[in-house]
Amino acid sequence: MVWWWWILPGVLAFCGLTFLISGLSALFRGRPLSGLLAAIGGGGLAAAGVAIALFGMNLQTWQRLTYEQSVATISLRQTAPQRFEATVTRPDGSSGAYPLAGDEWRIEAQVLRWEPWANVLGLNAQYRLERLSGRYRSIDQELNDERSAHDLTLPAEAEREPWDLDAWLVAQRMGRYVRAVDTLYGSAAYMPMADGAVYEVWLTQSGLIARPANAAANTASTDGGWVRAR
Repeated sequence: MVWWWWILPGVLAFCGLTFLISGLSALFRGRPLSGLLAAIGGGGLAAAGVAIALFGMNLQTWQRLTYEQSVATISLRQTAPQRFEATVTRPDGSSGAYPLAGDEWRIEAQVLRWEPWANVLGLNAQYRLERLSGRYRSIDQELNDERSAHDLTLPAEAEREPWDLDAWLVAQRMGRYVRAVDTLYGSAAYMPMADGAVYEVWLTQSGLIARPANAAANTASTDGGWVRAR
């Protein structure tokens, strides 16, 4: 729920309280009829404002606690057995290509999770992409074969000066005074690689999730015990 949802209940509550106080004042000044009508009308307006505010908060809870934001789109091209090139496209349109070795890709991010009451007020989970890597299904291959890992940290994030402020740093510092941050933690998602497969990576209020975005990705996710995302 955006900020202007609070204007109507706020105006109603303010008008209701004004009429209610005016009516009570009239009652004490010996004008029972006008005072009673003003008090009843004011109380009704104030109650309507509270009811609309509660209804809006309920809607906000559903919207914010189930909110998802796009993090990246990952497109795969096979170059050799267990070798792929992954193109990571961010929501702003920037992209990069990374060679990966293995059977699955894995993307990792740092996630800032807010308390539920902060979600309701409009604060969504924050993230910083950190790493893209290849992953073998076989533990023996994971221990002995070629590994691949790439840094996804943006230069602006890595070179941030101590005096620069953003939502991430503010949340860390405000935790001393207001319990709005639930936790800062690492989150990851991984899916199987296949030639021509495309996946979408999303951030929920709980962490990263990945979904197949085309037929090749759906086919890959049904092989080897993977279940197709709905």
